[in-house]
Amino acid sequence: MRVLCGEVIALGPGKVDLLALIGETGSIREAAERMGMSYMRAWKLIKTMNACFKKPLVEAVRGGRAHGGAALSPTGRMALALYEQMEANCVDSARSQWKELRSLLRD
Repeated sequence: MRVLCGEVIALGPGKVDLLALIGETGSIREAAERMGMSYMRAWKLIKTMNACFKKPLVEAVRGGRAHGGAALSPTGRMALALYEQMEANCVDSARSQWKELRSLLRD
């Protein structure tokens, strides 16, 4: 499932995974590493998400002596929760079709 903002993908599976890992780790770098992507790629995705929403989803604190970090904003937590609920609702409503479709796949 993808959420569009005009022609731009505001949220999709990869961006949602990134948000969840940032929420879990408090670090963009660690979240990116866990996903096997570069830090710069993660930042590009965050900038795209933040630009699509009225308020930023991720708030970052620069490094230095305080070692920086990142956190989901209240809007980010809400967007993540809503997306995950929508995804669960889609899975529930398509369960019988999914079972039938899987039966067509090779073992």
